[in-house]
Amino acid sequence: MDEEALLKQFAAQFAHGPDDADDTDAAAAAQGADSTANQVADDADQSPATFDTQQFLNGLDAIFDRHTAATEAGPYLEQAMVDAENAGDEAGLLTVLNETMGFYRSQGRHKENQWIVQRALELAARMGLTTGTSEAWAITLINCATSMRAAKQYDQAEDLYHQAQSVCRHSLAPTDRRLAALHNNLSMLYSETNRPDKAELELREALRIIEASSVNPDADIDVSSSHTNLALTLLTEHKLEDAHWHAAKALEIYRTGHLEHSAHYASALAGFAQVCFAERRYADAVTGYRHALAVIEECYGKDTDYWRITADNLRQAEEAAAQAGVTVDNAGVAGDAGALPQSGSRLPNSPAQGKTGANAASSPSTVSVSTGSAGAAEAVSACPVSGLKLARAFWTQMGKPMIAAKYPQYAGRIAAGLVGHGSECYGFDDAYSQDHDFGPRFCLWLTDEDYAAIGEQLEVDYEALPRKFSVDAQGRVTFEAHARSDASGAFPSAGAGSTVIPDAANAPTPGTATHDTATAESGAASSDVAEAMTTPIDAPLSPVTPRAQGANRRDGVFRIGDFFESITGYHTAPAQTAPHEWLMLQESTLAAATNGEVFADPTGLFSKTRQGFKNMPDDVRLALISKRLGMIAQAGQYNLPRSLKRGDGAAAWLSIHEFVQATASLVFLVNVPMVVGYMPYYKWQFAALRKLSGSMFALLPNVGEQLETVMRLSSAACYGGAGFGEGGKGAAPAIKKINDIVEQIAVDIVKELKREHLTTSGETFLEWQRPYVEDHIASDDPVLKSL
Repeated sequence: MDEEALLKQFAAQFAHGPDDADDTDAAAAAQGADSTANQVADDADQSPATFDTQQFLNGLDAIFDRHTAATEAGPYLEQAMVDAENAGDEAGLLTVLNETMGFYRSQGRHKENQWIVQRALELAARMGLTTGTSEAWAITLINCATSMRAAKQYDQAEDLYHQAQSVCRHSLAPTDRRLAALHNNLSMLYSETNRPDKAELELREALRIIEASSVNPDADIDVSSSHTNLALTLLTEHKLEDAHWHAAKALEIYRTGHLEHSAHYASALAGFAQVCFAERRYADAVTGYRHALAVIEECYGKDTDYWRITADNLRQAEEAAAQAGVTVDNAGVAGDAGALPQSGSRLPNSPAQGKTGANAASSPSTVSVSTGSAGAAEAVSACPVSGLKLARAFWTQMGKPMIAAKYPQYAGRIAAGLVGHGSECYGFDDAYSQDHDFGPRFCLWLTDEDYAAIGEQLEVDYEALPRKFSVDAQGRVTFEAHARSDASGAFPSAGAGSTVIPDAANAPTPGTATHDTATAESGAASSDVAEAMTTPIDAPLSPVTPRAQGANRRDGVFRIGDFFESITGYHTAPAQTAPHEWLMLQESTLAAATNGEVFADPTGLFSKTRQGFKNMPDDVRLALISKRLGMIAQAGQYNLPRSLKRGDGAAAWLSIHEFVQATASLVFLVNVPMVVGYMPYYKWQFAALRKLSGSMFALLPNVGEQLETVMRLSSAACYGGAGFGEGGKGAAPAIKKINDIVEQIAVDIVKELKREHLTTSGETFLEWQRPYVEDHIASDDPVLKSL
């Protein structure tokens, strides 16, 4: 069962923001909703001169109150977007976009949501919200992040959530429920990426905030939802008794408040059913799922991910009940089980606890990695986990405890993570990357004041951290707590008290019923296999190259400003009003300054500085798009075919290079760097382009593959001669194919420019599109305009 459905109510909290209406005339609102939902935008002249945000919200609430969202909400939201845009009400339009993101998520319309996320971020930037700490910016970030998470774009979602956290620290009160909702949504991301320990912490904090702000926690839907979410996370940690208590408490709250007809009651029912399934109480699981489906169908209809996932879980529960010989009547109530249990009911013995899914194996495979001194030249065995995962484990198990023990007064002021140069910072490292500059590492970022006080000693303590670690069959990393100077011997398997970092690819997911218990209990792995699986493999740290040492070091302790200056030349990002400085920064430079992951940032200062570099002014982005259009036209549409006709293969080859570079850059710029990041340097340019193209939210998703085809054919086209090329047919077929692809890319780009309302022209020679794009540049600074 997907946890997305369990927090729909929080999306509504965020989307309404500070102007949320409490008391509305339901009849009047319903009448207004009906008229608006059925209205068709005949032409711009019939659009309202003003947009009433409060009336829009009242109408939307009325649609949900009538349980007609499945058919009415979509047209209502689409018309509201048109009305707000025609009225020139940017704040009203941002409200509509936030509401639309929540609705599209609930309907599983992730592909359509890509336009909404894109528009919301661009609109917020145009309104100047991205440089401040307004509630509207926080709300927008959270809704965009949650949409990305629902579409399983986890890296982008986590980055947006952390940006939102930084803004919320300044814009929301400590007991603001929207802050609790942020913790809830972030917990879902941690849960879906198999970090249940972090998910549990976020949920407990959310529950604390909601209970503290509630007039009556025993009859509060939001409190109930937090209990349900916490129960599902505890379930993934095999804490069945705690999970049962919280799931049952959620149902009790609905009964106490007589809230069983709320749409969110389905979440509590399904959550309790999942706990019952884990406890092998199959009759209760079937009952819960059947009741949940009835509520979902009434409120959302059947054509949603929410309904389909719950129906699939019901099917699995019914199959398990049948296999166990448990009968459940058609009403969904077991003959001897009665109603769903109340909170406080005791758990039966659960022999299946902790033995399902990927954790079923009795003897996990373990790879031990012993990291010696820097520069060791022994043979290297490939580490089976990514550099970022290794870095996070190193921080969690070694770095964070060291700081807590030695620098307790600074623990709440030190940021940690891995950002900057190196393939692992982009998430593109592999076995080939581990022959140099690879090993457990992370960065610690301090303010100037804190660095002056502890920086040098903290660097010494960082260098002394143990580097020996093991990786088991589930991809969990465990470090050995010994002094770094003791580098002898193989690292044994993780023992009692060891800390592990779970792997999202292998661990069981909350809400997914499994049938692996019998296999696990029967001891699937024989003792011989288990013995072979635990054979350790030792490997030293790979050599550190000169470019990653001294002033160019990639890990350790840094002043925040110095760290960014070492990459970009700036302590902080150039001002939004300094486009000439932004234009001097290469995209690859900005990529290195904004990649990687931030593991901890208690003050938010590092993330704020990093976000500054990610927040390219929209005028600069448009100016760069114009420049790229010019180069695509010049190199690809003009000089390339002329060079090929002349037989000048070298000129044609270089034209292809310029065309490919400009086109790839344009793809990232059109997708907005704040959302997808910047194009990295040439080595990882296509790795990043493939990743972006595979995203559900990608704009111009086919361009990357087309560019690779152009490059593949370039040899035959430029140097093929009469008898070379595909099948001995000479250069002509390759030349024709390349020219066709170039023109098709131009056509696709024009379509995207039109969709973004950056042009009204259908001209496919892209040089002529530049004036249309530049008309949208608000600044009069001549550096932003073409000659």
